[in-house]
Amino acid sequence: MATLPKWTDERTEELTNFIGDESPVSQDTVAEAAEQLETTTRSVSSKLRKMGYEVELASAKSTRAFSEGQEATLAAFVSDNSGEYTYAQIAENFEGGAFSAKSIQGKILSMELTDHVKPAPKVETVRTYSPEEEATFVSMVNEGAYVEAIADALDRSVNSVRGKALSLLRSGDIDAIPRQEHTKGSAKSDPLAELGDVSDMTVEAIAESIGKTARGVKTMLTRRGLTASDYDGAAKKEKAAAS
Repeated sequence: MATLPKWTDERTEELTNFIGDESPVSQDTVAEAAEQLETTTRSVSSKLRKMGYEVELASAKSTRAFSEGQEATLAAFVSDNSGEYTYAQIAENFEGGAFSAKSIQGKILSMELTDHVKPAPKVETVRTYSPEEEATFVSMVNEGAYVEAIADALDRSVNSVRGKALSLLRSGDIDAIPRQEHTKGSAKSDPLAELGDVSDMTVEAIAESIGKTARGVKTMLTRRGLTASDYDGAAKKEKAAAS
């Protein structure tokens, strides 16, 4: 059995940058991240949970088998749209998202149609923390600085700081993970509420306006049951509640 690659600082930061603001992290996103980082979905899920992320349970996705009709429809969809969609995008568009990206990938593999799937965009290689940055990081943690303050001082994302903190904790350089000043449960303004009616805006336009990723915006729209011009969050929420 092949040995899985270790979660180095670089790989951890690549993972957190890939996930962005999505919460909870869906199994589709986990599968796509695993593909990009050349590891297993189990390893990605475990790593995210250790860093404090909420991750959708694998059992939350339908595990039913493909019918002959669905298999034929999937084969036609993949062939007719050769090179247009990643596994995650196919899963999102096929049968209303009834199958996970992992299930879709397995079925396409069995049909020998993988050449028709668009490779997921590669995550840019991120720089490591220099010795000077590590020293500043440790010093700020020892002084009781919040995660956000460390991120601002080192020009890093909050997710990057969380990943680095976990690494330093394991190495014994710090005694505890720094706290976040603003958590998901803390009272803070709702960026979508500040935009008002978003029904005439695209997901990309909303993302640009509030400084979030498109994936993060879709998650927010679904949670609130809101609809953008190119994404029906209300329907997604209703479907999730019914499943």
